[in-house]
Amino acid sequence: MLLVAACGPFCGPTAFSLGSTSVDPSYSCPVGTGQQAYDLHVTVPADNPTSQDVTIKSATASMVVAAVHGRWQQPVGFRYDAGQVSVSPNKVGSRSKATLHLTIPSACSNSKHSGTADNYADYTVEVTLVTSAGTHKLTAQNKHRILAP
Repeated sequence: MLLVAACGPFCGPTAFSLGSTSVDPSYSCPVGTGQQAYDLHVTVPADNPTSQDVTIKSATASMVVAAVHGRWQQPVGFRYDAGQVSVSPNKVGSRSKATLHLTIPSACSNSKHSGTADNYADYTVEVTLVTSAGTHKLTAQNKHRILAP
């Protein structure tokens, strides 16, 4: 006796997909610095159950101020467009999973200030990945905090 079963939507994903995006939780800007460069890291789990490799053609990113505390130069809603950012690996093989690593170049300033209260801002990080399987717009599940102690 031969049993044939069709699994339809119960077999799992059948198309390239991206999971929950996350970013470095915080960066402490050194006191007395102006436009101190640092890298913000983003991770994106990718699942490619298809029979074709998926190529990452480009990645762009933005950081949007979601909340501020103390004296902060940028208001809520301010958008920093980082433009093109690096992504590695640039391909997800057929029938495989990978974690994509993006690097956003950023900078902060922290002039000397009196008082003991910390100044900080929380940023929502948005990423757009253009792939051979389509364009994917993602928002990190956590916020990135820049501290100016």
